[in-house]
Amino acid sequence: MNKDLVAIFEYMEREKGIKRELLISAIESALKAAAIKSLTEEANITVEINPKTGDIDLFCEKKIVDEVESPAVEISFEEARKLDPECELEQFLDVPVQLAGLGRIAAQKARQIISQKIRGAERDVIYEEYRHRVNDIVSGVVKRFAKGVNLIVDLGKVEALLPARFYPKTEKYKIGDKIYALLLEVQDLDNGGAEVILTRSHPEFVKELFKQEVPELDEGIITMVKIVRDAGYRTKIAVRSSDPKLDPVGACVGVRGNRVKNVIRELNNEKIDIVPYSDDIFLFLQNILSPVEIRKIAINEEEKAIAIVVDDENFPTVIGKRGMNARLCSQLIGYDLEVQRMGEYNKVLEIQRFQISESDDPKLDLPLEIGGVNKLILQNLIHAGFDTLRKVLKANIAELASVPGISLDMAYKILEEASKASV
Repeated sequence: MNKDLVAIFEYMEREKGIKRELLISAIESALKAAAIKSLTEEANITVEINPKTGDIDLFCEKKIVDEVESPAVEISFEEARKLDPECELEQFLDVPVQLAGLGRIAAQKARQIISQKIRGAERDVIYEEYRHRVNDIVSGVVKRFAKGVNLIVDLGKVEALLPARFYPKTEKYKIGDKIYALLLEVQDLDNGGAEVILTRSHPEFVKELFKQEVPELDEGIITMVKIVRDAGYRTKIAVRSSDPKLDPVGACVGVRGNRVKNVIRELNNEKIDIVPYSDDIFLFLQNILSPVEIRKIAINEEEKAIAIVVDDENFPTVIGKRGMNARLCSQLIGYDLEVQRMGEYNKVLEIQRFQISESDDPKLDLPLEIGGVNKLILQNLIHAGFDTLRKVLKANIAELASVPGISLDMAYKILEEASKASV
């Protein structure tokens, strides 16, 4: 019994999922090719491997002749009689071939063919097992590191690759750690095999984690319209519900935040913002930035750009560390986002108003009329000495806000409307 070969069969079946029949076929093909290379292409070679004992029998079919002219395909009657006493001339006889006599080059060729066949069989097993599991979460154990910080993860039957670029820099692993990841793809290798690629940084990984916690996502009642992510730091998710009675944000967060906490724990405390989606771009952006209030907004549909103004104290919150929050907001709404402080915005407007007030336009000295401002406010302005557009434009916010009945917000609105009226 060839115990080593039987052990290989059992290992490949158990650990790699490769059927014994495929291995036997691969070895038989390899040995046949090696024997032909060692003898001659004219040789008719037969290889038989016993699947239970691992014993290998190699035969070359030869014609029985009186005088041998081609040893690769002929055998003398005398020699044939030693193998089969009942044989006759002109018959064909299967002559045993000694494996040890195949030669170094032929043996090397056999090893190459066996390796190719096994890689092909492994590839077929990988495709059969994992091609339908793309975008599923799988679990494994970190087996070793490859090329620095790329992780080789043991999934059971196969080893998968988790490239360094596909998991957050904030995550550190050691051999033996259990790991959950998204099956990103199964790709072909140059050597004829296949490789399972995993990811923990893809936004889809977060979506699949939520599906495990939020049944309404699997049922289709809640939809994650869009997910954007700076892996390891922050994720933003826009959700909506097909049931008007169901709050999609509350369903994803869970009672006392239990659902979202489980996802955050798996992501090593990555921040997650869940916001209600809206087809109205202004309302959607306001949902994303809540509780920060958008004071001014300008939308350019052609350029797919939005400029907003927020109070000075809210500016750092909207921008975020290293601009991360504003960048993710921009990705979520699909527009380039420009954020400006209210103080800077007002300074720019103040300069513009001053330039307008210095012009020679005669309508600036006409009795005061400003559209969008009610008559009572206009009368209060006139009584306070601001009886023309030029005087209003030259006034500062504090002066206008000191007029009875005019608040700070109203003062800003008066100056904005006055600027429009002067154009």
